[in-house]
This record gives sequence, C-alpha cells and structure tokens, in this order.
Amino acid sequence: QVEVVESGGGLVQPGGSLRLSCTFSGSFFKIYTMAWFRQIPGKQRDLVASITDDGRIFLTHSVEGRFTISMDKATNTMYFQMNNLKPEDTAVYFCNARIGALPGTTPEGYWGQGTQVTVSS
Repeated sequence: QVEVVESGGGLVQPGGSLRLSCTFSGSFFKIYTMAWFRQIPGKQRDLVASITDDGRIFLTHSVEGRFTISMDKATNTMYFQMNNLKPEDTAVYFCNARIGALPGTTPEGYWGQGTQVTVSS
C-alpha cells in the first residue's frame, strides 16, 4: 500500500514562484522514477519533469531554466521549484512515481491527487 501526499500550488502573479512537494509513504522496495505532470481542462496530461533514483533529470523545453526538480531519498519526497512563472504554466499539477513493491517486481505507477497552479495578475 502506497500513500501519496501532494502539497503546494496556489495563485501567483506572473514572475512569481511556487514550490510543490510530493511524499510517497508505505511499504515498498524502491522508487525508480518520480515525475511531475500537468493538465489543462480538456487537454491530455503532459510530462513536465522527471528524476530517476540515480539522479537523471528531464525537463520539458518550456520550463528549462525556470523549474527545478529534486528528490530527497531519505523521506521519499520530490520537490518542484517553479520560478518566473508564466500564465501558460497555469494547470493542475500531478506528481507520479514508479515504485517497485519487492525486488525484481515490475514497478507500478502511483499518482498524487493534483494541485492547482494559477498564474495571473
């Protein structure tokens, strides 16, 4: 059983900053990958950033230089620092992780509940 707690988000003016966090807890073997997705109403959920357990990072082009993804392995928490936010960053942000329950088993995906980020003056 894996519990996912996502926090952060809110309303911010253009150019402002927000920090999202997502903690995975419960009984499992290993978190292989953590990621942030975002979704606009009526659109598909898109990958924004990801980080692997060995530190490999992906950032979609539109957020490079503005957003930073990081992972605290000790607490199984992922952070998403979002700076210089733009109106086009407005979306519901979802955290995701691929987690192996036991050594050698196929990792499964787990989602956070989503948090609204609104960038508007």
